[in-house]
Parts: sequence; structure tokens; C-alpha cells
Amino acid sequence: MVMQQAEEYTNIRAYVRDFIGIPEGLEKADVETDFGDLPFTPDLLLKKADVVYLIEIRSRVTIDTISRLNLLRDLWLRNKNTEKMQLVIAAKYFPQREENLMEQLDMQAIKLPWSLKSESREQYTPTGQRITSEKAWKVISRLLKEKKTSIRQLSLLENVSYGWAYKTIRTLMQQNIVKQENNHVSISDVNKLLNGVAWERPFSNLRLGEIRINFDEAAVAAKEITSAFKAQDDMPFGFTSYTAAALYTGYGVRHDAVYLYMKREHLDYFRELFKSSSQKGVLVLIYQHDRELFQNTREIEGIRIVSPAQTLLDLAGMGYSAMDVTKQMVSEYGTI
Repeated sequence: MVMQQAEEYTNIRAYVRDFIGIPEGLEKADVETDFGDLPFTPDLLLKKADVVYLIEIRSRVTIDTISRLNLLRDLWLRNKNTEKMQLVIAAKYFPQREENLMEQLDMQAIKLPWSLKSESREQYTPTGQRITSEKAWKVISRLLKEKKTSIRQLSLLENVSYGWAYKTIRTLMQQNIVKQENNHVSISDVNKLLNGVAWERPFSNLRLGEIRINFDEAAVAAKEITSAFKAQDDMPFGFTSYTAAALYTGYGVRHDAVYLYMKREHLDYFRELFKSSSQKGVLVLIYQHDRELFQNTREIEGIRIVSPAQTLLDLAGMGYSAMDVTKQMVSEYGTI
């Protein structure tokens, strides 16, 4: 793919997915593909209902781009795949000749805005200190909650050493994310902080899998899963992301999917209880934990959810696609 920056690619992928009308979390097509020994594959392979989208992402469309995508279509048809297929090119510039050729070949064009670039690359520079490590995020999330406090108070409230709290805050000050007034510090650039989290800890990297279950409502599904897991020796689990945020803030989001942390060894048990062969119902997006989070879960409206700090970390890790609910979570964080 021409655009090599991973973070820019994440933003563009979200833009393309939204343009086509595919909800976040459903972007991975569950289809069998075989493009032989070709040294290239589509940049994106998405599925909506019974239509599979083969997508190339470019800054500028060329004849070569169109030819490669058309070859993939020929192979798709040769393999007699049952799904309908739509070719898509997402680019910032379509020369007239190439645009005309795309129309003749029934290829969809998605015009990417020139402003769509990596905010995280521009605004956040990685350092040796990870802001999403377990201890660092304790300090940062506490500062979000307190809004303005001293470094010593942060270390006391979160039971981390003063040296660690100081190092974390100094890292953020060097990035112009935190400012200091006398002995108190506060976050001065929330957007840059969230971009840094998305850059450093993409939530999608933790996904174990996705399972369709036979429920019409996400909230009902989450309650039933909570009840089932509690009944089995209280297996460790917790809902996060949109599912938890909706309960913490009342912000209405995602009625067709739930986001769930569980241990890998419990996946088979979950499938046995809930997996449906139907393409309808609620999608359960399952994630593996990279830190201890099951000890700090809480239950709201019969649904077990991870802590506000963990929920915010995961939402921020979803980047552009979850920015609205992430900022809503930040705005209410002090009262949660």
C-alpha cells in the first residue's frame, strides 16, 4: 500500500468504513478469499450484508491501481464466490482519464479529503515513557478525574511512587499535554493525549475474535452474558468500550454489538453457550487483557463493566472512529 503510516491508515480505514456505512467493529469481512500467488491483495476487505468490498487506498489513482483491482475481481469470479462483490478505490485525487475508466468498470470512487492525515503523527511524538502502561495510566486517569492537583497527591491517590508520578507528568509536559501552575498540574491538550493513546495502544490489537449471538438488543445480550459467567464460578470478564461507556455516561451508542474482555481459555465455553449460526443478532467483540482489570469491575443495570479508567483507555485506543463517545467520557469523567 502506498500510504505506509499505520496511524494515517487507521484514520482512513475509519473514514472509508463510515462512507460505506459499516459500523465500527464489523470491518473485518468473514469471507473465504483466494488470490492465488499474487504478490498483492486488497488494502481493505469489508463486508456489508451480502456485499463484499475489495478496496484499494491511494493518494492518487493510476491505471496500474485500476488494473490490479480488476485482476482481483477476475480471480474472485473465477473462484465462484457466492457473495456479491464491489470494487472500491479510496484516493485523494482521481485524474479524469482514470475516473472515466473506473466508471466503465463499475468501480466505486471514494474521495478522501486532503485534510485526512495522521493527527497522532503530527501532534504526538513517542518517548521512552509509555503513557498507556498500567502505572502511567493510573496517574493520567486520576489527573483527568481531579482536573487540577499536585504530583504528590496523584501518587498518593493511585498508590504509585512519587518518582513514577513525576516521570509520567514530566513526559506529558514535554509533549505539551500537561501544564504546571505553581505546585499544581492539569491537562492542557486532551486531543493530543487521546491521539497519543491511539498511537501507542490500538485497541484492535487486543481482539481475540468476534462471535454472533442470537439476541436483538445489545443490553439484553450483555445482561445474559453477565448472568451466565457469574453462575460459572464467577469467571473473570468485563464489558468495555461502547458497552461500558453507555452505562457510565448515558450516551446512546452501538445497539448491535457488545465489547467484552475475557480470558482466552473461556472462549470455547462462550461459544458453546451463545454462538449462533445466524447472520443476524448481536455481535460480541472479544478482547484479551494486557493488564489486571477484572478486580476493578463494577455492575450497573445487571451488566458487569470494567472501570472508568479502563473504559476510557480502550475508547481512546479506537482512535477517530470512537472520538465522539471518548470525548463525552472525558467530559463526564470527574463525576463518574
